[in-house]
Amino acid sequence: MLTIAVRAARNAGGLIQRSSENLGRLTIDKKSKNDFVSEVDYIAEQEIIQVIKYAYPDHSILAEESGEHKGNHYTWIIDPLDGTTNFLHGYPQYAVSIALKNKSKIELGVVYDPLRDELFTAEKGGGAMLNNRRIRVSKQTDLSTALLGTGFPFKFPQHLDAYIEMFRTLTPTTAGIRRAGSAALDLAYLATGRLDGFWEIGLKEWDMAAGILLVQEAGGVVTDFSFNDQYLKSGNIITGNPKMHQAIYQAIEPYVTDQLK
Repeated sequence: MLTIAVRAARNAGGLIQRSSENLGRLTIDKKSKNDFVSEVDYIAEQEIIQVIKYAYPDHSILAEESGEHKGNHYTWIIDPLDGTTNFLHGYPQYAVSIALKNKSKIELGVVYDPLRDELFTAEKGGGAMLNNRRIRVSKQTDLSTALLGTGFPFKFPQHLDAYIEMFRTLTPTTAGIRRAGSAALDLAYLATGRLDGFWEIGLKEWDMAAGILLVQEAGGVVTDFSFNDQYLKSGNIITGNPKMHQAIYQAIEPYVTDQLK
């Protein structure tokens, strides 16, 4: 199954990179405020689905653009182009994300950065890899020297005040905070130690399913804002090594509203 996921991700990545040479000719639609989709998203998604369905015709699909395709208890969770806005501006931070869930458990995850040809993979109980080299989360335990990742809740303005307070609290107590625009890559970077911690509000399952398994298999902790495991449902996530996760949680907990729990 991992082989199939990797094949699908690489095929989609190739399509994305070829399309990046003709950005001005792409058809672009607006799904909602600050949420764009291009013909590349659709083409890449169809390529991924085709590869998966050829190998596993009975499996279910949950894809960002085409929605749910009913099948058995195996569900492939697909974001064909995480970071579409970056891609459309030629900003080099986007990736393909594919995960496989067996009932409620994520079994494998693949995040592929076609620009850098970096392939992040994880299997449940089998560890996490970057281009076939084992990776681990950082050992950083002090917020004052930690580099964090985040994402702005631009689709959820009702949570903006709470988020700004979290940001205001963490900014002066860390070495820096990065908002790159692709949660899939942020989580992959955390899994390999490039980021020390990460938090975000309002992610979708396809944004984070593969990245969550990468982090967990690399030794990290993942919870929602209530310190539970309902992140796929709530879309709210805190990650890091155990001590860094705890430090971020304690810093933002005073600003977690009832709507974020």
